[in-house]
Amino acid sequence: MEQKTNHPETSHTQNQITEGVIWQQLLLFFFPILFGTFFQQLYNTVDAIVVGRFVGKEALAAVGGPTGTLINLLVGFFVGLSSGATVIISQFFGAKREDKVGFAVHTSIAFSLLCGTGIMAVGITFAPLALAAMGTPEDILEYAILYMRIFFLGTIPNLIYNMGSGILRAAGDSKRPLFFLITGCVTNIILDIVLVVYLRMGVAGAAIATILSQTASAVFVVLVLTRTREMYRLVFSRIRLDRRMLNRIIRIGLPAGLQSVMYSVSNVIIQSGVNSLGTDTIAAWTAYGKIDSVFWMIINAFGISVTTFVGQNYGAGKMDRVKKGIRQCLAMTLASSVFLSLFLYHFGFYIFQIFTSDASVLERGMEILKFLVPTFITYVTIEIYSGALRGIGDSWIPMILIMLGVCALRVLWIVVAVPLKRDITTVVFSYPLTWSITTILFIIYFHWFSRLGNRGKRARHL
Repeated sequence: MEQKTNHPETSHTQNQITEGVIWQQLLLFFFPILFGTFFQQLYNTVDAIVVGRFVGKEALAAVGGPTGTLINLLVGFFVGLSSGATVIISQFFGAKREDKVGFAVHTSIAFSLLCGTGIMAVGITFAPLALAAMGTPEDILEYAILYMRIFFLGTIPNLIYNMGSGILRAAGDSKRPLFFLITGCVTNIILDIVLVVYLRMGVAGAAIATILSQTASAVFVVLVLTRTREMYRLVFSRIRLDRRMLNRIIRIGLPAGLQSVMYSVSNVIIQSGVNSLGTDTIAAWTAYGKIDSVFWMIINAFGISVTTFVGQNYGAGKMDRVKKGIRQCLAMTLASSVFLSLFLYHFGFYIFQIFTSDASVLERGMEILKFLVPTFITYVTIEIYSGALRGIGDSWIPMILIMLGVCALRVLWIVVAVPLKRDITTVVFSYPLTWSITTILFIIYFHWFSRLGNRGKRARHL
């Protein structure tokens, strides 16, 4: 039975993504996402800074090292899976299919509640086993288990925020999710200072601050969805799983979810290799990961921008605009990556000092940074092309390319090469090696075989 809107008389907001100057529309969408991603990353970064400075390097290693890798494994799978909802909503929104948008929104929220419950149970139950299996050193294991178990208590609001923000972005609204994240981030900073610095609750205080802040962001995004008069309005009584819509969401989102899992699994293996090098190296890798996250914030923001841009314009049947948008987004992402690489290469040491003053940790951290930062550019094409292909619902082939080019090859490198030369440079070489090979695979597929390539099949309308 098709769903009726509560406000059929309400006119829809003008959809700027399907009109106007392309690069300007991409940047107008990009910057709120970038700042939003920045504040989202700032949650764990603030935790790392506070515990690193006021608890010790063992706590720093625990909060951002093995725990972050395992959290990304579980939560990242859902975020990837939920991208199917974002793609579908953006396509239906661009095509002005109000009934379908309603079904997609309510199914997505129901799906978030279901997945949140499952991930919370798995995370709390299996945290000690997973951390032990990764070879987490004894001096940080207790901290890591405590942090993970508290963090997973906040899984449901975390997933609700991510899904709700995806719904808003699919409709072209990237500003309000940013405001909610800023509010949550400020809350997190205040709570970190109170709980860790003044009440001396250690990593438990950092974890509690994070989940309370994420809950605040989730509440705000739900309030917006329930009070809007647009076609993506959320009505609590209609939250249920629509089988056909859920199948469509999973069909598009499952490859992205599996892709995230494969990335995370390969990173778990890499983290295990790092763990074998001692606490100083784990702490350095953790701090580098926070610096490195600036690159991933930019890449992620451009990836989300191009997915939504392609999805809405594809839904509206504007294929010329789709292809121009992809080219312009790729150029802007390449330029941003080069600039960031130069900046971090020359000023990274000063950023490292924010996290720790330990000389050994700083030395190892700079060794990692000097090696990896110049290779950022080798990943750019993967993100933009896979994001664009996801926007038209083409997710399976990109997932296979990443599975083979990044994940399988990375695991092979760690298993074969690292035992031959057990140092941090050998471990991190797996990143530029696999990015470069996967980029070549994406260029071949995108231009010669995909529906978006000049020599590929003709694009099929929604």
